[in-house]
Amino acid sequence: MSEEIVNRVAESKLITFNLEDYYLPGKRVLFDISDWLLEGFLLKEKEFRAQAAEHDWSGYQDAFVALHCSTDAIVPGWAYMLLATKLQPYAKKFIQGSLEDLETLLYTETLKDLDVSEFKDKMVIVKGCSNKPVPPNAYVLIIGKLQPVVKSLMYGEACSSVPLYKRK
Repeated sequence: MSEEIVNRVAESKLITFNLEDYYLPGKRVLFDISDWLLEGFLLKEKEFRAQAAEHDWSGYQDAFVALHCSTDAIVPGWAYMLLATKLQPYAKKFIQGSLEDLETLLYTETLKDLDVSEFKDKMVIVKGCSNKPVPPNAYVLIIGKLQPVVKSLMYGEACSSVPLYKRK
């Protein structure tokens, strides 16, 4: 006599929240200004301005750009500001920082106004694995949005989740 196999995960009342669903599509570019510095360390204003003026900025059309310096050069703030003036007509968003900083900013802006009312009094699991670059800070940000409304919060996959919060 064989018993029917029951998929308890499929029958559970868990709702999966996948941060990957809130990933903004678009090209990401890490713009390393060290290539424009003398020996990667010294910014010579005249040459830097000339390179900025001659550079083809149209290649950044609708891109998300992170301006950064991969060396330990001391770069004056105006240099990043100058590059921002060149990117402004083309890029969707630009920041001074790493690609992770860029993703964190994009997720912060996306999640800031997210309506989470559909999760009110629900058991929610924040999906842990993703195929897109979800920054670690996005997981912390979503807790701040979900915890005030949900019944419980977990992290991972339904078959192997880590409990995080349960309303008393």
